[in-house]
Amino acid sequence: MTNSQVLFSFTDGVAELTLNRPEVHNAFDDNIIEALISHLEIAADLPDLRVLILRSAGKNFSAGADLAWMRRMADNSHDDNLKDAHRLARLMQLLNDFNRPTIAQIQGVAYGGAVGLAACCDIVIASETSKFCLSEVRIGLIPAVISPYVIRAIGERQARRYFISAEPFSAQQAMHFGLVHEVVAEDQLQSSADDMITKLLQNSPQGMYAAKQLIQAVSQQPINDTLIADTANRIADIRVSSEGQEGLSAFLEKRTPAWIK
Repeated sequence: MTNSQVLFSFTDGVAELTLNRPEVHNAFDDNIIEALISHLEIAADLPDLRVLILRSAGKNFSAGADLAWMRRMADNSHDDNLKDAHRLARLMQLLNDFNRPTIAQIQGVAYGGAVGLAACCDIVIASETSKFCLSEVRIGLIPAVISPYVIRAIGERQARRYFISAEPFSAQQAMHFGLVHEVVAEDQLQSSADDMITKLLQNSPQGMYAAKQLIQAVSQQPINDTLIADTANRIADIRVSSEGQEGLSAFLEKRTPAWIK
C-alpha cells in the first residue's frame, strides 16, 4: 500500500515504520490504520527481518484518533462503526503478536490510541518530556479496543484511575506504571533506540520469537502441571533447534554465532 502518511523502510534486518502526519500531530484515521496493517503484514513475511521500530515524524508521537475521522464515524451506522473498530483491533493485535521484537520510540504526546500502540510494542523508549493520556472519556468515548493491551501494561489499578480521569501522565510515571521501559533526554531518543536495535541484533532471532511466545503462554496462567510440562517442552524444542545448537556451539567454541553479521 502506498501512503506518504505512513513510511516504511527496511535495511540490514531492521524495519522502520514511521507515522508521517506531523501537521496534525500524527493523528490517525482509517487510512492510516489500513496502511499500518498492510505494512505489518508485509513486514512479518520478510525472511531477513530482525527488528521492527515504530517512530513518528515531528514533535509528537501521535495525538491519537483524528477528530475529523471521529466526526465522520459518529454519523455512520452501528454496523459501520463495528467494522471500523474491528480494523483498529486488527492493527493492535498484529502489532502485539508481531513475530519479531518491536520497539516504540515516543516523543511529545502519545494520546488515546497511541497509548495502545506503545502498549503493544515489546520495548518502549520515551523522551523525558513526553506525555501520555487516555483521553477518550473527555469526548464521551472509552479506550475499548486498546484496553486489553494497556491494562496488561499498566495494571488494573492505574487503568481505573486514568481511564476515567483522562489525566495526562509523564514519561516518568509511564515508566513507573510499566508502559515505558526507558526514559531519556530528548536529544538522546533516537540514539537510545538505535542502541537497543544494536543489542537485539546480537540475539538469536528464533530465540527472541520463542521468548515472545513463551511470555504469552505463561503470563497470568496458574503454575500447574500443564504449564510446567509446556515450559519443559519449549526448552527441549529450542535446545535441539538449529539456532539453539548454533548458539550453544558458538558459546562453547568462543566464537560469534552465525546470526551476527
